[in-house]
Amino acid sequence: MVVTVVLTRPDGGSVAGGEVFLETAGSSGPDPYTESTARETSPAATASPTTPQSVQPSVSPTRTNVTRAMDGAEPGLYGGTRKVASCNVEKQISALTAQQDKNKAFASVLDIAPTGVPAYLRSLTPVQLRLDTRVTNHGYRNGAATPYQSVLQAGTAVLVDDRGVPRVRCACGNPLRPPVALRGTPKRKGSPWPGYRAANVVTVAPAPEPVKEFVMYDPESGEWFARDTGDTGTDDEQTAPPAKETKSPSPSPDNSSPATFPESPSTESPASEPPPAEQEPQSPAPDSPAPDSPAPDSPAPEPPAPASPQTPLPPAPDTPVTEGPTG
Repeated sequence: MVVTVVLTRPDGGSVAGGEVFLETAGSSGPDPYTESTARETSPAATASPTTPQSVQPSVSPTRTNVTRAMDGAEPGLYGGTRKVASCNVEKQISALTAQQDKNKAFASVLDIAPTGVPAYLRSLTPVQLRLDTRVTNHGYRNGAATPYQSVLQAGTAVLVDDRGVPRVRCACGNPLRPPVALRGTPKRKGSPWPGYRAANVVTVAPAPEPVKEFVMYDPESGEWFARDTGDTGTDDEQTAPPAKETKSPSPSPDNSSPATFPESPSTESPASEPPPAEQEPQSPAPDSPAPDSPAPDSPAPEPPAPASPQTPLPPAPDTPVTEGPTG
């Protein structure tokens, strides 16, 4: 099941179709709130990292247009560097409180009082996305928040709340909310990065219970560690990798038709051939000789005609997903 709702544009207008901005890990995007507070990372950390099987999105061959939801507490959903925060929370607080108009607009998005922004930011946990993730982003223009849909590249530094939901994008200081589903054919804005595929984009669903610690992966060292909720990395502890379980993200719940980027017909598997007709087994008649001892004067059974050889179809190339006209 998939939810379809109205897509909002950066200018605040609601439309039946709209735009989805593709934002690389280091970009500021349109109308940023603040200068970047993200820690500079190596190319290996900002590129789309390899994710463990437990958090890889499974793509249905018949429903590749469905955006799938990951539990915010899923081990390995987020990554980073042990003992190092991916975002400078205190710098983010200073940048907002120094500009009260932005601070007020920021607070309005997250449903908190403007005076509560510092405490709220300190309650969040700095992490890096490990999957391309869609969110409702908010730029700042003319004294107000401007919502728009965006896909954040894996490797993007964000602050997440105690249910694992991204709430702030550190490269621009923008407040984030969960995405709204798309209706019609949205236009993609921006260039896709290597490895981007619309069918692999996920959303993050709130964990059913508050998260006490996030089990995270360090793409630079290849190690796993646990980070307490609200901690900036000071108390990070090395931990064992999560159990090898294959957990497929569930489709976002919907009560209408799925939102789509237009996509080409799947060519990932060769065309299927009809199964051969089944032959009905024949039982020997009573009192008849054994099959290897034909009755006297009975003609020898003719061997079955050899089946016509069939040339297997070559596997079709993996064709990138087509997502409609670019902006």
